[in-house]
Amino acid sequence: MDFLYSTWIENAPLGTYTIWLTLLAVFAFTLVLIPPMRLLAIKYGYVDEPGGRKIHHAPIPPVGGFVIFTLFLILNASLFSLSKELISLYSALTLLLVTGLIDDKRPVPAQIKFIIHFIAAGIIVIGGGAQLDNMGNMLGFGDWHMGWFGIIFSIACVVYLINAVNMMDGLDGLAGGKSLMIMFWLICAAHISGNPQIMLHIGLIAAALAGFLFYNMRHPLRDKACIFLGDTGSMCLGLIIAWFCIHITLGNNAPLTPISIAWIIALPIIDAFGLFAMRIYEGRHPFSADLRHFHHHFIHAGFPVGDTTLMIISLGGALGAIGFAASLFNWPEPIMTALWVILWLGHAVLVIKSDHFIRFLEKLFHIRYKRHKKAKQ
Repeated sequence: MDFLYSTWIENAPLGTYTIWLTLLAVFAFTLVLIPPMRLLAIKYGYVDEPGGRKIHHAPIPPVGGFVIFTLFLILNASLFSLSKELISLYSALTLLLVTGLIDDKRPVPAQIKFIIHFIAAGIIVIGGGAQLDNMGNMLGFGDWHMGWFGIIFSIACVVYLINAVNMMDGLDGLAGGKSLMIMFWLICAAHISGNPQIMLHIGLIAAALAGFLFYNMRHPLRDKACIFLGDTGSMCLGLIIAWFCIHITLGNNAPLTPISIAWIIALPIIDAFGLFAMRIYEGRHPFSADLRHFHHHFIHAGFPVGDTTLMIISLGGALGAIGFAASLFNWPEPIMTALWVILWLGHAVLVIKSDHFIRFLEKLFHIRYKRHKKAKQ
């Protein structure tokens, strides 16, 4: 990300420590900012009403994404020098912010949203240089350069990730927590490579997201979410994760290879593909709505929402650790590619045969429940 330049970082007296203190301040500011924004949204009726496939029991303001990305845009524009790449990112995020704000109040037709996703993706790929070209030695025949097809493939990947993250936003803290885990591994890669500019760039959104999760994820101090990401947040998260992931693989000294990134973002990718495969297998439209997402299997098996969220985030973290280690220790890319494809196809079979998976989870739940009951006695 050579286009990232912050005079503030260059002149920071404590270097990396200054970045961590800044991110801590962003986290604290988000904690303070969300409650009044939540009350303001409730006052003006900007809430997500329960009903249909929605499992929450009271109106919840879907303004988390608006808070996170408005704060990110302001801080990012203040700390980094403007470049055509960053202007493209800001433009695409603003487009999705506006679309999401409208959609969270009065649903935008799916076809129009899909077109907007392609426009936003085109802005960051063509205008912002977020273009996959060298895919590395994924197939074992040397570096795989995509040429002109890289633009088409990159736009498709960005649109896919926007929708994949949006599809994961079905339980308290799930989409935000999984996205934060992805950003954690990207920040680790930036830290190992000694690039404070990238650390700050990714860290700004990660810190704001962490502050949001205090109100969105279930934990000992909160039994359910009091604020949602909304389509605003989930769409923008998908876009910016794609932006980070593509740019961090570019250049000769990139800290991560494309196949390592594929492992880090594996969960939303394979989850969305599994759903598409299952629906097509059953003769339905691939974008038809249902309650058979990966996280629904855990709920159907009896696991509480909070436990389900933590287990899926932990699984995503483990897959990310494999990807990070693959780049750190130079594991053979063709082998990592083959294993990823097995994971990808295996998950699709798992979703199609979801009844078997749910029965396995039910047994796991009963074992866990018995141990918990015995421990209490």
